[in-house]
Amino acid sequence: MRQACAHIALAVLILTAASAQPEQISLAQANAALQAGQADRALDILASMPSSAESHNLRCRVFFTLEQWETAAEECEQAVRLDPNSSLDHMWLGRTLGERAGRASFLSAYSLAKRVRGEFEIAVRLNPRSAEALADLGEFYYDAPGIVGGGEDKAYRIADQLDKVSPSRAYELRGRIAEKRKDFDTAEREFKQAVAVDPHPAFPWTTLASFYHRRSRWSDMDAALKNVMKASEHDHHAGVALYDGASVLIAAKRNPELAVRMLEEYIAEPFKSEEAPAFAAFTRLARLKAQLGDLPEARRDRAEALKLAHTYQPALDLNL
Repeated sequence: MRQACAHIALAVLILTAASAQPEQISLAQANAALQAGQADRALDILASMPSSAESHNLRCRVFFTLEQWETAAEECEQAVRLDPNSSLDHMWLGRTLGERAGRASFLSAYSLAKRVRGEFEIAVRLNPRSAEALADLGEFYYDAPGIVGGGEDKAYRIADQLDKVSPSRAYELRGRIAEKRKDFDTAEREFKQAVAVDPHPAFPWTTLASFYHRRSRWSDMDAALKNVMKASEHDHHAGVALYDGASVLIAAKRNPELAVRMLEEYIAEPFKSEEAPAFAAFTRLARLKAQLGDLPEARRDRAEALKLAHTYQPALDLNL
C-alpha cells in the first residue's frame, strides 16, 4: 500500500499558516511525527488534544504502525463514529480489522472479514477516486473467499476503476489476480506493465521482485532489486521502496548485506513514511546485524528503535 505524501502539505502548514488554530497545528505536528516514525512523540501530542475524528484517525494509524491491532481498531471505530462520511476513516478501519482477522480464530475471522469488506466498500463509495481505497478493496476481492464476499469478477471491476485513477495499481491488481490463478506468465506481464506506467517505478519494481521471490527466480529478483535502488536514487519520495526491497531479501533469506544497505539508505532519507516506520527499519537492521555478527551495532539500532517507540514489541523481543 502506497499513500499520498499528505504529510508534506501538513508540514508546510506548520510553517506557513500563522493564523491556524492550535488544534490544526497539533494535528499537523502529530502527523509529521507519525510519518517520521516517532510513535512516542505522536502519541504524546495527541494525548493532549480534544477528541475528534482526525485525532482518533491519527491515533489509529500510530497504533497500526506499532502492530497493536486491537487498540488501532478501537481508535478507528471512534473516528468513524465521529465522522461517518470520511472515506479515509472507513479505509483505515478496514485495514485494522483486516489485521485482526488475519490473526483470529476461524469464526472470528469470518465475522471480521465481512466487516473489512463493508468498510472498504463504504470507503470507495464515499470517494470513488481514492486509489488507496480501491486498491484495498480490490485486494480483498481477489484474496477473500466468496463466502465473505470475495470474487475474481469483483476484483476485475475494481481494476477497471483503477485504470482511471492509477493505471499502475490497476496492472498490479490484475497481476495479483493472474498469479492467484497460477497464470504466471500473465502475472509477470501485468507487473512489468505497472513498472512501465508508474511515475515512481521503484514501487512496482518491489512488487515484481516479490513475485520473482515467490517463483524462486533469484537472478530476476536480484535484477529487480537493483532497479529499485536505481529508481530510488532519482526519486527521494520512493524511499519506502528501499524498505520494501529489504523486506523481500529478508523473506528470501538472501544477501543480508544488501538488505542492511537498503534499510540504512531509507533511514538516511529525509522523506519517510508511516508505511515503513523508522523504528521498524531500525529493528530489522538490528536483527540483520546480529545475524552478521555485529552485536554492538545491532544493540545500537535496537536502542534507536526504542527511542522512537518504546512499546514496539518486535524491538523489545530482540535478545541481543
